Amino acid sequence: MCIRCDISRRALLAGGGALAASAMTGIAHARIDPASMVPLIGPGYRPTDEDEKGLWQQVERVEEEVAGTNLLIKDEGVTGYVRDLIGKVGGPAAQDMRIYVLRIPEFNAVMFPTGFSIVFSGLLLRMRNEAQLAGVIAHESGHFLRRHMIRQWRDMRRKSDLFSIGAMAAGIGGAGTGVYLGDVVQLAQLGTLLSLFSYSRTLEAEADAMGARLIAETGYDPLEMSNTWQQLVGEMDRSARYRRKHRDRGYDLFSTHPAPETRMADLRATAAELRVPGRTYETGRARYLQAIDPIRQTILDDQVKLNDPGASQYVIETLAQDGWNGLLRFYEGEVWRLRNRDSQGDWQRAAQSYAIAVAYPDAPAEAFRWHGVALMKDGRRPEARAAFNRYLAMKPDAPDAPLVRQMAAGGMM
Repeated sequence: MCIRCDISRRALLAGGGALAASAMTGIAHARIDPASMVPLIGPGYRPTDEDEKGLWQQVERVEEEVAGTNLLIKDEGVTGYVRDLIGKVGGPAAQDMRIYVLRIPEFNAVMFPTGFSIVFSGLLLRMRNEAQLAGVIAHESGHFLRRHMIRQWRDMRRKSDLFSIGAMAAGIGGAGTGVYLGDVVQLAQLGTLLSLFSYSRTLEAEADAMGARLIAETGYDPLEMSNTWQQLVGEMDRSARYRRKHRDRGYDLFSTHPAPETRMADLRATAAELRVPGRTYETGRARYLQAIDPIRQTILDDQVKLNDPGASQYVIETLAQDGWNGLLRFYEGEVWRLRNRDSQGDWQRAAQSYAIAVAYPDAPAEAFRWHGVALMKDGRRPEARAAFNRYLAMKPDAPDAPLVRQMAAGGMM
């Protein structure tokens, strides 16, 4: 169900021989041949069994809940772009998929058996190109096309009598999901549904194999799916080092999936099998950046305010591998300003980033405000006044405009 559900430490291989082979090749024994992955449903699929009908009814209530939440990103350019991408890589039943982009600063996406799909804004932030997002969407489509949710549901029902469709209606809020919540606690039924489902390693491997096949067939480089996991591993490691904790930060939606290194290696091997010699595969970086541009500052702002400087710094540096710009430099400064450890020179680092940011033509207005503050603290009042005036010219109706005007006039600090 969720591409973020990778952080389990339960990826030990069964059997010494398989473990030895894995250690030598870097490939997990559970990897599934993408050629064997065929859709189990087609366009217009409707359930006939009573238990599946019940599950669909619950999912439909969740969709109503999500459609009415104030967490919904309503920018038609962004949602239309993601919708079109689903249509391209979603497989034979893509016409039945409905997309909702939620403003939740986590790396996640979910597709339910009715075709109802959720993409978190934190995932959009972390993607470096269209091929990476296509890989995530195709992975979720693999869960949908292989009917994983009902398969997992029936498996749970066989193993325990603690779960029932009726119990799901009670709702446990978002607390059971373990994800960064923010305002998502309002989505009680979504939290309930997510808390009950944890795909097995086999089902995750199926979704990975089908997803890689779907994007390769549509001309995207399947290697980008492995690259996405490499970025996620790096982010988790950086966050853990900063917090002086083990990598698993305890907020994952699920906990029964292969370790991220295992999936990264499996996906790399799958990509090698799928890539056709001589064929050119695209990444679609320019299209992707253009599509998410209307919300990029918002989702960067959400990320740096999570109080996870290690992860935020890593995300910004990863995005900057394709080129620094004013927006990334500004939020690099925001990471240090918000951390606010004078003993480690955080303000000086922030001030330096702001100074670099304003040299770029795409620097946000806020970069000039904080650059002005830094200049004022250094006693460089004429330069500070110029920075404040630039901010006011860009955002004359900003809530703090009267205060900034006062600072520009030399009335403060």
